[in-house]
Parts: sequence; structure tokens; C-alpha cells
Amino acid sequence: MDWLAEGAAAVQASDLGAWARGPAYAWLNVLHLLGLVLLVGGIGVLDLRLCGLGQAIPTAALARFLTPLAVAGLLIAALTGIGLFAADAASLAASNTFRWKLALVALGLANALAFRLAWRKQLDGWDERPSLAGRAVAAASLAIWLSVATLGRMIAYT
Repeated sequence: MDWLAEGAAAVQASDLGAWARGPAYAWLNVLHLLGLVLLVGGIGVLDLRLCGLGQAIPTAALARFLTPLAVAGLLIAALTGIGLFAADAASLAASNTFRWKLALVALGLANALAFRLAWRKQLDGWDERPSLAGRAVAAASLAIWLSVATLGRMIAYT
């Protein structure tokens, strides 16, 4: 793990790390939160609909509306997350909370990809014939992304 600590120290000592520790840090945090809200808000509402709530709202139309917002949120969160990591890379690399967060982000992305591949073409009929397995994947997605958000906040306290 020395290579991880050395790499994190190098990132923290970089120009990006210095920039991120300056006045940019507050804005990186604000934008990271905005990305999180767009991601978890978009995915969360869609997951709740896929689980059976809000049945008056057509699933496919909701997915077409919310998915681009969630993807934009993911991109914002990822880009600002790089800056936030660079600001304090050494301690974050050693944080089990941060590592769990990253692992759950990877799991959430894999879950989203699996859902898209398995049920993308079935969303038009979801309102009449919801898939029990698809609902389980949506419930797991909601739990994963809420856990990512929780762990992100807990990093400061662990």
C-alpha cells in the first residue's frame, strides 16, 4: 500500500491539489453537492417509480426526463470529486469510509448499467408488466446511492 500513499501524496502536492485547497475548495464542495442532488434525486425518484410508487406517472417518460439529469449529476460529482480528492488525497486514501464510498459508486454504476442492459427496452411496458427482478435492482440502486451520499458526508467525521 506504500504505492497508494505515495501516489496520494503526489496528487495532494500537485498544482491541482494546491488549487483545490485554495478558494476553489468551497466551490468544489458546493458543486459536488449539486452533482449529488442531481444524481441521487434523479435516480432516486426513478428508482421509487420503478419500485411501484407514483404509478400515475408513466415510467418510460419519467426515465427519459430524469436519466439525463442523473448523468449530468454524476459527471459534476465525479469532476468535482477529483478536485476534492486532490485537496486532501493523503488522508482520503487512508480512509476506509472513502474507500467504501468509492466501492459503492462502482457498484452503483455497475447496477445502473445492468439495469439498462436488462430492462431498457421494457420500460414502455413497465406500467402494465413490472418485473420483480427489475424492481429489486431499482431498490438496490436506491439503497446504494443513498449509502454513497451518507458515506460522503461521514468522511469528515471518521
